[in-house]
Amino acid sequence: MTVSFLIGVDGGGTGTRARLCNANGQVLAQGEAGPSSLSHGVTGAWQQIIQAVTQAFALAGLPTAAWRDCALAAGLAGVNAPEQAAEFKAHNPGFAELVVDTDSFTALVGAHGGQPGLVLIAGTGSVAEVWHADGLRRIAGGWGFPIGDEGGGAWLGFEAVRLAQQTLDGRASPGPLSRAVCAATGTDADTMLGWCARANQTAYASLAPLVFDHEKTDAQAAALLDAAVLSLAALVRALDAAGTLPVVCSGSVARRLQGRLPASLRTRCRDPQGDAADGALHLLRKKLAEAP
Repeated sequence: MTVSFLIGVDGGGTGTRARLCNANGQVLAQGEAGPSSLSHGVTGAWQQIIQAVTQAFALAGLPTAAWRDCALAAGLAGVNAPEQAAEFKAHNPGFAELVVDTDSFTALVGAHGGQPGLVLIAGTGSVAEVWHADGLRRIAGGWGFPIGDEGGGAWLGFEAVRLAQQTLDGRASPGPLSRAVCAATGTDADTMLGWCARANQTAYASLAPLVFDHEKTDAQAAALLDAAVLSLAALVRALDAAGTLPVVCSGSVARRLQGRLPASLRTRCRDPQGDAADGALHLLRKKLAEAP
């Protein structure tokens, strides 16, 4: 298959990045857009991806190419739900080649330079994925917000709002964190209920920085971060109980909490060789090379 452009997409619950390369793999530009997690719907995911790709062409000083001249690989949150993945593929707007995998696997492939290992991701959500030398893949977490994603940004924000609700009705004493959350979501019950009715995982994740901001002045904020660390460490332990594989922490929350992980886990943490967009491009090049 001959294409003029290769595109690697990293799509999560907070934003989308599309890395545009020429046919030789040279990076031309990167575009960005809103969240393309499939939890937001397949139509919305494609809209954000197309917006990010179109921006990448513009930043490269090029007219947007016909999709038939492009091959695209996307690592997306929500792809581990088979029905959503199938629907996403069915709505391909015309890309000559489409590779779709989980955002955790593309992050893993990018982080370990295409070699086996383990990645712990905590951004808006949380998930860990392992890839063994024999090709075996396993995932822990990634169940999606609000039922799962413990230790991720949306979970932290959700728990912070829960705390603020408890202070509003007198079940807990107000502190710096709950006051900050109330200032952001509503200082009375009706206003906060309205905010919660409109909020999605991205909105809750936007409150996570407040937990970090107040950890030194609010024991409840510190306790939430301690709970997040325990949840993230449990993801890794579920996939590599022997503790032998190299681990890369990916995502804003995981990176901020990496230094708090148990010592036995911290010693296995490595700097990433690349990111999820790099991983998507690696999978795309592999697929094209295998094509008849």
